[in-house]
Amino acid sequence: MCGILAVLGSSDDSQAKRVRVLELSRRLKHRGPDWSGIHQYGNSFLAHQRLAIIDPTSGDQPLFNEDKSIAVTVNGEIYNHEELRKSMPNHRFRTGSDCDVIAHLYEEHGENFVDMLDGIFSFVLLDTRDNSFIVARDAIGITSLYIGWGLDGSIWVSSEMKGLNDDCEHFECFPPGHLYSSKQGGLRRWYNPSWFSEAIPSTPYDPLVLRRAFEDAVIKRLMTDVPFGVLLSGGLDSSLVASVTARYMAGTKAAMQWGAQLHSFCVGLEGSPDLKAAREVADYLGTVHHEFTFTVQDGIDAIEDVIYHIETYDVTTIRASTPMFLMSRKIKALGVKMVISGEGADEIFGGYLYFHKAPNKEEFHQETCQKIKALHQYDCLRANKSTSAWGLEARVPFLDKEFIKVAMDIDPEWKMIKRDEGRIEKWILRRAFDDEEHPYLPKHILYRQKEQFSDGVGYSWIDGLKAHASDHVTDRMMLNARHIFPHNTPITKEAYYYRMIFERCFPQNAAKLTVPGGASVACSTANAVKWDASWSNNLDPSGRAALGVHTAAYEPQAPASLTVGKIPSTNKVPKILGVSSPGLTIQS
Repeated sequence: MCGILAVLGSSDDSQAKRVRVLELSRRLKHRGPDWSGIHQYGNSFLAHQRLAIIDPTSGDQPLFNEDKSIAVTVNGEIYNHEELRKSMPNHRFRTGSDCDVIAHLYEEHGENFVDMLDGIFSFVLLDTRDNSFIVARDAIGITSLYIGWGLDGSIWVSSEMKGLNDDCEHFECFPPGHLYSSKQGGLRRWYNPSWFSEAIPSTPYDPLVLRRAFEDAVIKRLMTDVPFGVLLSGGLDSSLVASVTARYMAGTKAAMQWGAQLHSFCVGLEGSPDLKAAREVADYLGTVHHEFTFTVQDGIDAIEDVIYHIETYDVTTIRASTPMFLMSRKIKALGVKMVISGEGADEIFGGYLYFHKAPNKEEFHQETCQKIKALHQYDCLRANKSTSAWGLEARVPFLDKEFIKVAMDIDPEWKMIKRDEGRIEKWILRRAFDDEEHPYLPKHILYRQKEQFSDGVGYSWIDGLKAHASDHVTDRMMLNARHIFPHNTPITKEAYYYRMIFERCFPQNAAKLTVPGGASVACSTANAVKWDASWSNNLDPSGRAALGVHTAAYEPQAPASLTVGKIPSTNKVPKILGVSSPGLTIQS
């Protein structure tokens, strides 16, 4: 993933302003360590930090059309760029970069070309002919993007909040599937799939159609000019990604350049469920497998860095981001620049354990729709920023536009969990790849119970985080939490601990508003908490909070309460928060 920063319509076009834009752009250098560029036209600036995946030698940005009247700074991968080039035979492309098609598509089709792009992207396009611009973000929000407004009337756009938070009066997340047009003066949605209305679909389940759609999604993501691998936790989603990648890798350009044997990567505490399962899958598929182990203390030492890079105080996101952040550093150190990952399947197929309690197919489907719409604030944010922190790109085939269409058109009755019929979570996905003649995975892996990433790396990871937070956050602090943090008030010491770090990194009021809130159990929306009365007393995003479902569920908790006005006595004093370099061991 690259880093983009744009300042549009500034009141200052001086050299000092250009220097300031470059200074802010360097805050995104971790996303694109390979090269940097800036283009200024009058009082507008487009800056770019490049991670070179396609055409590393000539694809530096910003990118232009033939006469340089249109400039683009973009973070993304356009998987259908070769077909798009062929559709514009009268255009001359300056580079072999997949993103080079954007300026030319705009010339041909105006602002309505965005839906033609098959890929992941965030971009700013400046048309110097009339000094207009557009900003767009991919359908689901796999790439991160923020928009802000300066007091001088300028509009700012950045891949990360840290690129604009100090210079904008207000800023917020740029919504996925949207386009901002300076000509029209506002946002409009360009991505309008049928599932977005949450109407209940009725297409019958066809396992072969679903299988082929996913295979196609994986194959198109093998487009790379640099070494790559797969993230493999040993769970269903990442194992299917690894299996399909290994099956179709031979004969690809990537295989000819880097070898036909796939590399796989896993992280966990010593003896964790994921390490064991991932090693078994890797042996089955014949990958070159790399295990990274970390300790609870390694993770705790990295928390402040994680929150700075991930830009959230959401508990489950931080829990899961930390191991991924540590692993990404080691992967990049091995010379790998791109990985394929399994995010999105749980949202599409109702894979989280709380879906066992969905009362009917209507509520099941509506919950999946709401989960997909919110992915840019949770798993997409984690996958994008945990990897980008170290100049590593993550691609997510389950969130392919066409695959989502196929999967979300299926009658949700087929997705319902019916244990008495042997249908566990994500049954239709498991069944689609249950091939007796040419098996994709061992049966027990194909039907392994869902483990959330933050659980699968080792149950003591979350338990250790809770204990650490308890040492740093006193009962007195919790008593006053609603006064200190009136927005998204933390209800646990762990949440309070993360919030303190976040607000030290991002003190602006607008920053806290970019993070979602609300009750959740096992990663549910607030609406789904109502599916089981016992869950309201056990609000924790871990899968083990799904009481009566997870095989290692937490013990049921009595309702929690605080006596307002009575300050509990305590000898605990908040400790100084420190950061040290985490140490990891690696096994290959």
